Amino acid sequence: MEANEILQKAASLRAGLSTGFRDEIVKSLYNEAETIAKRAVKTATDKKYDLDQRIDRIVTSPLTGLPIMLGLLAVIIWLTVSGANVVSDAIAVVLFWVGDQGTALFNIINMPWWVTGFLWDGVYRGLAWVVSVMLPPMMIFFPAFTILEDLGYLPRVAFNLDWLFKNAGAHGKQSLTMAMGFGCNAAGVVSTRIIDSPRERLIAILTNNFVPCNGRFPTLIMLGTVFVAAGFTGFTASIIAAGSVVSVVLIGIGFTLLMSWILTKTVLKGEASAFTLELPPYRRPNIGRILYTSLIDRTLFVLWRAMQTAAPAGAIIWVLANIPIGSSNLAQAIAAWLNPFGLLLGLDGVILLAYIIAIPANEIVVPTMMMVYMGAGMMIDGPSTNDAIRSLLIDGHGWTMLTAVNLMLFALLHNPCGTTIITIYKETKSYKWAAMSVVITLGIAFLVTFLTATFTRLMGWA
Repeated sequence: MEANEILQKAASLRAGLSTGFRDEIVKSLYNEAETIAKRAVKTATDKKYDLDQRIDRIVTSPLTGLPIMLGLLAVIIWLTVSGANVVSDAIAVVLFWVGDQGTALFNIINMPWWVTGFLWDGVYRGLAWVVSVMLPPMMIFFPAFTILEDLGYLPRVAFNLDWLFKNAGAHGKQSLTMAMGFGCNAAGVVSTRIIDSPRERLIAILTNNFVPCNGRFPTLIMLGTVFVAAGFTGFTASIIAAGSVVSVVLIGIGFTLLMSWILTKTVLKGEASAFTLELPPYRRPNIGRILYTSLIDRTLFVLWRAMQTAAPAGAIIWVLANIPIGSSNLAQAIAAWLNPFGLLLGLDGVILLAYIIAIPANEIVVPTMMMVYMGAGMMIDGPSTNDAIRSLLIDGHGWTMLTAVNLMLFALLHNPCGTTIITIYKETKSYKWAAMSVVITLGIAFLVTFLTATFTRLMGWA
């Protein structure tokens, strides 16, 4: 029998196999290996379970595995939420002071106002915002994530989520790439290299944006703190705010699974590949390796890419805010033009303008909104207290709870940032799939916010 005939015969027989035949093959191989090992290896003691196995009976249990995983995620997000704000404020003070000195120096040497404004109030302030907002969360999240990775816990995460991704037609390792996306979606896209199947890797790439990166956390944290936790104070407020962010994260995971399933049934049909997961032994974390991997390989790499895309965004913001149109400026004129479409989505024109400008870097969404709402000519801190922010948004610009909820949904579901889009192109070598990543996410963001706004208004809740 020739090779082609053998392949054709194998293809015809494969159709009659059950969907779990690969699992049965792997199970039989491991059973046989265990039998051989028992005959060949003698142990000094006859312990039923060693320490690793006792831990795994808890962290991979169908009853306790997922709650433990969600608890660890909540703790990491709470640490990021609580710790990043203090460090961000300190970095921002230093960087903005440097910017003020640069502006003063340019004024002393009589540089034209537009050169000073473009370079220091535009480009530099855009970079300063990205660094001050993005660096602290990454310096908390990436080391925490790397500790779990070095400890040996992440394969247990893949084990716990494998059945969900299997039912969605995706690869079990996608859970690991999804987790990396919490730090940065660009890093999450790069991490899909661990998936061997090109089809399943592409699914992981196209759906990674549905988990919020640290660039979107400032918006989610602000909304959770100002609106969701408005009636609480102190430690309770931070818990409520972190809980709201965790809820948004769970919604993102749900959309990841849903879109993975839709893609496997439509444009990326195919047979699921085999996935054999060996749980490595738990290890004592190596502090040197953790610091190098989290701070050098991940934090600085992602920050540098973000700075490259944030610089032109800062320049665009300054130009739009300093071109007068009647009694306002070009930024406010564009926001007014976008406002009818924004209201249809339960948002407003300023929010849509902020997200258009923030395509290079999501970190500048909040300062851009504050800048346009307050009619400023450059990025500013905005109101310094939650009550002042609520007053500006609710009393000054008509925000409602619908606006806050839909902005949280839009922040979760909208298109990838410029850094991630570039990374998707580099990983897929395809303009088509880079564009598809934008169309899929933005289309879902528009659809979900429109349906939410429409339903809320029909029920008379807004």
